[in-house]
Amino acid sequence: MSKIAYITGASSGIGKAIATRMAAEKYNLILAARRSDRLQELAAELQQTYGIKTLLSSYDIRNRQAVKDAVESIPEDWRDIQVLVNNAGLASGLSTLEHGDIDDWEVMIDTNIKGLLFITRNILPLIRHDGSGHIINIGSIAGKEVYPNGNVYCSTKHAVDALSKAMRLELSVYPIRVSAIHPGAVETEFSVVRFHGDAQRAQQVYAGFDNLIAGDIADAAWYIVSRPAHVNINELIIMPSAQPVAGVIHRKA
Repeated sequence: MSKIAYITGASSGIGKAIATRMAAEKYNLILAARRSDRLQELAAELQQTYGIKTLLSSYDIRNRQAVKDAVESIPEDWRDIQVLVNNAGLASGLSTLEHGDIDDWEVMIDTNIKGLLFITRNILPLIRHDGSGHIINIGSIAGKEVYPNGNVYCSTKHAVDALSKAMRLELSVYPIRVSAIHPGAVETEFSVVRFHGDAQRAQQVYAGFDNLIAGDIADAAWYIVSRPAHVNINELIIMPSAQPVAGVIHRKA
């Protein structure tokens, strides 16, 4: 019987890469994101390439009722979930607290913290409680360190780190394994979103060094999932070689 993984933020970047890797390992996938057109394209590609089944769920993870409705609508034959990947998250803006945009703050708090809580709370009853259930939270190096002008984003990712630890403690009684991946600079749409669509400014973030790519994080996620049941990878911090800490990148001349 094929296993089932539920992946949030699956329409692009790290979420898409994890979906592709899980499909290659013959997981059937529940793919969740706001952009239904991208989900449909991804689902068609994965089904054709890997012969797996997909179920699409389009909603805004910030919307508590929409999350609840989406989970409740999962068909019976898709409700035996082995893996939940909490990938949906974003940065919005880069500035000091003094000059920060409160709308940016609310978007990050609602997505990175409350969204993760909403989906986890609703999916938990469906995750296997027999030792094969696993939750992977995609955090950030920003959840381990703080860098200039990253104040609220760093705060939300510190919350993801704390929630991962709390989940690991509370869910170990079932047991459900809980892991976290904290990447450094990964070139995805992340910086385009942070800078509100300014692609030129976003491109400068990744100039002059070999950044991580989404596939690097997908490889790590599969390593975590594929460990035997008696092994849990509590967390992985993954950085480009050129980035020793959050606020420092050694760029080529």
